[in-house]
Amino acid sequence: MRVRQLFILLLLAAALPGAAAPLPGEGPKNMSLSEPDKKLLLQLARDSIAGQMKGQTPPDPKEAPPYLFEPRGVFVSLHRQGSLRGCIGYLEAVKPLVSTVKEMAAAAAFQDPRFRPLAPEELADLEVEISVLTPMRRIGKVEEIEVGKHGLFIEKGFARGLLLPQVAVQYRWDRDTFLAQTCVKAGLPPDAWKDSDTKIYTFTAEIFSDHSRSGSCETQESKSP
Repeated sequence: MRVRQLFILLLLAAALPGAAAPLPGEGPKNMSLSEPDKKLLLQLARDSIAGQMKGQTPPDPKEAPPYLFEPRGVFVSLHRQGSLRGCIGYLEAVKPLVSTVKEMAAAAAFQDPRFRPLAPEELADLEVEISVLTPMRRIGKVEEIEVGKHGLFIEKGFARGLLLPQVAVQYRWDRDTFLAQTCVKAGLPPDAWKDSDTKIYTFTAEIFSDHSRSGSCETQESKSP
């Protein structure tokens, strides 16, 4: 499938016609992942990237807990030497967690339109980070936003923008700056969050990686279920 069908540049557009994607706020409740769960998912992401280079897709783990097969929104971000190398994900819970991790890891490595495809020699120092999203909740006032805890999703008309919780921490933004930057990500004026017809959603993310520090992730969203 062509890149322009899979990914939305800068704007997070509406789901493709006919896609059975849940609305914000719908989907399974939050899950708590154990350390073995996280290690399994990180290894699955790496196996997916390495397998893609050989034209292979790793199978789903056979002995994983059932909740790892529940639909989840997931973003996978890749870093090398402190710099972003790719970041793509599903905002909504449209596929099982293990399947989404595999698909988004490969997509971040090879189909993020902002970067050239990952080369085999880059695997050695590649850092993988996974963000498993909770369902979104629309807020009534911006005072409900907790920087460092919440990610933001802003929607106005056909414009949609999302920033993960770790981005605000990385850049040391306060709440108003976080809101403004999410508007910019959506292609809106920075103060569009103040408009009465702008919808603001928060979500949290369970973020884990195979390196010691969390990096920023300028997200791309995959919309093909």
